[in-house]
Amino acid sequence: MNLRSLPFARSLASRRAFVQGAAAAFLGLRATSSPTGMLLGQDPVTGPPLLEHARARHVIYLFMRGGMSQIDTLDPKPGSPTQGPVEAIATRADGIQLSQHLPFLARQMDKACLVRSLSSTQGAHAQAQYLMRTSYDLRGTIQHPSLGAWANRMAGKLNPTLPGHVVVGGNNMPTSGFFPPQFQALPIGDASRGLQNSKLPNGIDDSRFTTRLERLAAANQAFEERYRGREVRAYSEMYEDAVRLMRSSDLAAFDTEREPESVRTAYGDGAFGRGCLLARRLVEHGVRYVEVVADGWDTHNDNFDELEEKLPAVDRGVAALLADLDARGLLDRTLVVLATEFGRTPEITGNNGRNHYPKAFSALLAGGGVKRGHVHGATDAQGREVTGEPVGIQDFNATIAYALGLPLDHVVMAPSGRPFKVADKGQPVVSLFA
Repeated sequence: MNLRSLPFARSLASRRAFVQGAAAAFLGLRATSSPTGMLLGQDPVTGPPLLEHARARHVIYLFMRGGMSQIDTLDPKPGSPTQGPVEAIATRADGIQLSQHLPFLARQMDKACLVRSLSSTQGAHAQAQYLMRTSYDLRGTIQHPSLGAWANRMAGKLNPTLPGHVVVGGNNMPTSGFFPPQFQALPIGDASRGLQNSKLPNGIDDSRFTTRLERLAAANQAFEERYRGREVRAYSEMYEDAVRLMRSSDLAAFDTEREPESVRTAYGDGAFGRGCLLARRLVEHGVRYVEVVADGWDTHNDNFDELEEKLPAVDRGVAALLADLDARGLLDRTLVVLATEFGRTPEITGNNGRNHYPKAFSALLAGGGVKRGHVHGATDAQGREVTGEPVGIQDFNATIAYALGLPLDHVVMAPSGRPFKVADKGQPVVSLFA
C-alpha cells in the first residue's frame, strides 16, 4: 500500500481492514483498540490553553537509543580512573568540558545547557526508553502517549497541512497511546529519501486521481453511516490529510536535497546528520515535535572503539543544528534535546565496555528559553553518584512540557477511566530557564 495508488474496488465488508492497513502505511497510524479494549478516539481532543510562560513552539528531540555513555560524552571525568582513554576538551562556554570526540559541539556550548544529574528508576532498555518517552512505567494493561503526542494534543498543530509529530530513523516508534490516532507520529525511515510514495504514479493525472477520491468518499460515506464512531471518521480524515499534503507546497519540507551543498556538508552525509537537517526543515515549516533517533549506543563491548566511530556524526549533526537554528532566528523558539534512556557504568569491563547505569547520567538542552553556557547538577569525581540538583525522568519531561507552555496539572482521562498528566507527578526545573 502506498500513498499514490488508492484501491477503490473494495466491498463495504472489508472496508475496516482496508482503512486499518492504509492508515498504517500512510501516516503511521494504528486503527487498533486500546489495551483496555475500548476504541481509540473516545478521549476528548480539545486541549487546554497554553500557559503564558511558554518559550518554545517546537521541540527537536535527539534520542541516542541504547544508553550513551555520559562519561565519554557530556560529563567527562579527567584524571579519574573511570575516564578511560577518552580525554576532555575545553568548550566555548567557560568551565565546561566535553569529550574529545565532540569538538564541533564544543564550539556551540555557549548556546546550550548540560543537565548532569539525571537519574532513572529503569535499567532495562525497553522500560527505560518507555519511561523517557512517556513519563510512565511500562505496563501490560495500558499504552501511554509519548511526550510528542501530548504536545500535539495539548498545544495543537502549527501547520494544518503537515503532521504535528514526526519521528526520523530508528525502529522503536513512540506511540499515541490511548490518545486518538491523529496524534500518532509520522515515521520517516531515511531522512535522505524524504516522505515516500507522495507523488502520483505514472499514467495517473490529477483529474483521474480526483475521480478516484470521489469514489472513495462515496464508499466512505456509506461505511460511516453503517459503522458510526469517531474512530471510523478519524481514518477518513487520514485520507484527506494525506491528499492535502500531496497537493501542498509544504511537501517540500521533507526534501533535504533542496538545501545548498554547503549546508548538507555542514550536517554530514550520514543518517543522523541528514535527520537533523530534516528536523530543522520541518520545524521551519511548522511541525511541532520532531524526534531524530540514533541507534547503536549499547556499548557493553568495545565502548571506546564504538564511540570513536559513532560520535563524530552526532558531533557534527548536533553542532550544525544549533548553529543553523541560531543563524535563522529559530533557536529561541525551538527546544533542542539530546538525551538517552540511561547512562553507562563508571567501571570499565574486561571487554573494554560499560554496562547499563540509570543512577547518574546526562542530557543536553538548547534553545526554547534555556540558559546558555550553563550546567545544572553534578556527579562525583568518578561519575557514580549525583551530588547536586538531581533531576528525575518525570522532572526532565516536565521541563520540556514547561518550555512548550503545556499545563502540567491538566488531567486527561484514559478510556479505562484513569487520570493521567503529561509528565505524571514531575516538576519542571524552572532554574534552567533564563
